[in-house]
Amino acid sequence: MLITLPVSELTPGMYVDSVTKQHEGINSIKIKTSGLVRDRSIIKRLVSEGVLELLIDFAKGDAPVPAKYKPQSKPKTSNSQQKAEKTPIAISIEQEFAKASVNYDQHGRKLQSLYGDLTSGLSVNIKVLDEIASEIVRSVFRNANAMTILTRIKDKHSYNWRHMINCAIFTAVFAKYLGYKMAVVQELAMGALLHDLGQAKLPQGIFSKPTKVTNNELLAIKKHVAQGLGLVKGEKGITPLMLDMIVNHHERLDGSGYPRGLQAEKLSRPARIMAIVDVYDAMTADRMHQDGDEPINALRYLLANKQLFDGELVQRFIKCLGVHPVGTIVKLTNERLALVLEGNVLNPIKPKIKLFYNAKHNHHVTPKDIDLSEHTQELKILSSVKPLDYQINLSRLLKEHLLN
Repeated sequence: MLITLPVSELTPGMYVDSVTKQHEGINSIKIKTSGLVRDRSIIKRLVSEGVLELLIDFAKGDAPVPAKYKPQSKPKTSNSQQKAEKTPIAISIEQEFAKASVNYDQHGRKLQSLYGDLTSGLSVNIKVLDEIASEIVRSVFRNANAMTILTRIKDKHSYNWRHMINCAIFTAVFAKYLGYKMAVVQELAMGALLHDLGQAKLPQGIFSKPTKVTNNELLAIKKHVAQGLGLVKGEKGITPLMLDMIVNHHERLDGSGYPRGLQAEKLSRPARIMAIVDVYDAMTADRMHQDGDEPINALRYLLANKQLFDGELVQRFIKCLGVHPVGTIVKLTNERLALVLEGNVLNPIKPKIKLFYNAKHNHHVTPKDIDLSEHTQELKILSSVKPLDYQINLSRLLKEHLLN
């Protein structure tokens, strides 16, 4: 539960997510952006450095929510929020994949239609987006790998709405990994689904051209933040956290981002998460002007640019997804190809895989499940490979090996 409090109400045991307001003219706050308030000396330091207001995550701290911030009566919830109250039972990837693959396609069609409506000047249908976010979150809680694998299927002609879905999936998977409760994961996934919605209000020729955008076109694209805010602000069910993700997902820690050039101390954890997820999916996706890069290269980029992205969150994002994320095809030391099925948090370079192809003689072999972390296992991953390099249709491959 995230609540904004004045510094006067801060008490030991509360977990600070971020500083949201401080005196003008005060130098940058030399404290961790987030962390547990262990004693009153920390509070005194915050006051002395001009902090006025903070975002507190009560799900992570030890302190109870102050009585005046507790709802006096049970608030009305949307259908998706009601569904999200009960955590789904975990199931195998094979069990979840069948449903996830159908839902992913349905989500794409719904978002394509909604995107077209917005381009035509119609208002946004929040209910449709809320239902999609809810279905994604429930799938992730049943089995995080099924939906994540589907993000590896490429289609440059549907990038805009695939990017929305993929960002919601990655955000839900990462938020679950970070320990957020299901209701908060739902809110974060909805923010991710909405973050680029404003692009539907821009000239679509910018996004469909096969060459890189010009400087003038980039200036136009930057307006999608304000357009997105205008589309959803004031709509029922839209929360401050979602608006924060929309407005600040292109901001960077060193102040080099847009639209306001905010620096680290002004950027919340949800905004930092959204920035990481947005860049990761954009780099790995096929677009009209570029082929997607391999996940490992996108992760290296995020890790190398600590001045832009939250280093701690990037490290945890890598542990969450794995060095070779699920759905990636990897080449092994025995000249075989395998599909990554499940990550390994303790040892990200040793995931669970399904061996399926002889790369030396270019033919499929009898599938075999292998856990690279087993102490008797001598096989290692040499590199990730692009499916098309071996004329492999990833969509067909997934259906052959994951559908019962």
